[in-house]
Amino acid sequence: MAVGVCYPAGFAAAAAGAGMKPAGDDVALLVSDRPAAAAGVFTRNRVAAAPVLVSRAQIAGGSARAVVTNSGLANACTGRRGLDDAWSMVAATADALGLPAGQVLVASTGVIGRPLPIDDVTAAIAAAAGRLDPDGGAAAAEAIRTTDAFAKTAAIEVELSAGSVRIGGMAKGAGMIRPDMATTLAQITTDAAVAPDALSALLRAAIDVSFNAISVDGCTSTNDCVFALANGASGTTVAGEEDVQTFGRALTAVASDLARQVVRDGEGTTRVCTFTVTGAGDDRAARTAARAVAENVLVKCAMHGGDPNWGRIVQAVGGALPGPVPLALDVSIEGIQVCSAGAAIPHDEHALEAAVQGPELEYEVTLAGSGAETEVFFSDLSYEYVRVNAEYTT
Repeated sequence: MAVGVCYPAGFAAAAAGAGMKPAGDDVALLVSDRPAAAAGVFTRNRVAAAPVLVSRAQIAGGSARAVVTNSGLANACTGRRGLDDAWSMVAATADALGLPAGQVLVASTGVIGRPLPIDDVTAAIAAAAGRLDPDGGAAAAEAIRTTDAFAKTAAIEVELSAGSVRIGGMAKGAGMIRPDMATTLAQITTDAAVAPDALSALLRAAIDVSFNAISVDGCTSTNDCVFALANGASGTTVAGEEDVQTFGRALTAVASDLARQVVRDGEGTTRVCTFTVTGAGDDRAARTAARAVAENVLVKCAMHGGDPNWGRIVQAVGGALPGPVPLALDVSIEGIQVCSAGAAIPHDEHALEAAVQGPELEYEVTLAGSGAETEVFFSDLSYEYVRVNAEYTT
């Protein structure tokens, strides 16, 4: 069954094993049967992994045919050898597929500071190339997992003025999630024809409200990258303002689906929260307030315990924003207002305690000012998260 990155026409995928994970495949190939417009966004972490540096250079031309991904080892902080190994993955993929090396993108995820077993990786690339399948999307999504509890795929079909097109995607990630221009690893495909510059602009807009609006632990990875490939296999071109807007909404829907799966799979996650900030006067202030709450340890611990301690929310917002003292803000949890203009107001405490016991919560803060609104999706902080990350390399 064609799922995820293989849902659009003209894409095939496969996986193979190189022994970097304790079990299962850990090398994935995604291939378009024709040249595709390509766009990407990458981590702003200054300790960028070798594959990030290589793919930044590769994608500058705006075209690609293949993406090779390994999991288990990040190929970050691996020096000159790491760069050589990333380029070796590019060359091995190009050779196995008969493509120009400039048409191959590379991504890695896993433990930082350990070199790749590059001979095993290139052998796995050759094996995967021999297994390419239009129904290989599920296998590829499974192969790029590390601590993920489940593989993440998404797909949508959308009608444009000249016909329908498909968009599909896959992602991995459960920890080290605090996106900054990208998140974890994600690859999105479409059989629409889209110019590279337009694809890049649409991808960045989609990521801004999806992958860049989530948090698990407030940590930005060295390996974050999101790629988009548009191969035009449907015969339908995204042309005209209405088509651009329709396609952009669909692209955002796929990215948002994948991003929210990442949070729901956050290492040890038991509860997730949609947090909305309105007011503030400008988007930057609203985003600062939203990030402050989503990444606050006290907020996340209270959420894990089902404790409606809204004082944790106001201290996080107040500590993040400059401006007049005291800060006037309204706070609601699960639709129950608990604070108005910076002061507590009477509310049904028993109803509030009951409301925060579910797996999905909603917080809302309104700040003085108008015109700004932002939303972030984040997870709690659990005992299991501490266990997973305390034992990650042992």
